[in-house]
Amino acid sequence: MDYKTLANGIEMPLLGFGVFQVQEKGAAKQAVLDAIKTGYGRSLGTICRR
Repeated sequence: MDYKTLANGIEMPLLGFGVFQVQEKGAAKQAVLDAIKTGYGRSLGTICRR
């Protein structure tokens, strides 16, 4: 897997776990859990529509 070294020295995986327009909540939840397991953490971004 390829990584990008951030300004603070932390390496972030260059891998995307998109959940845009996912209809099943279970699939979105699993994508987020997989992202965290892979090494994503504070770089997770979310948009909430109401």
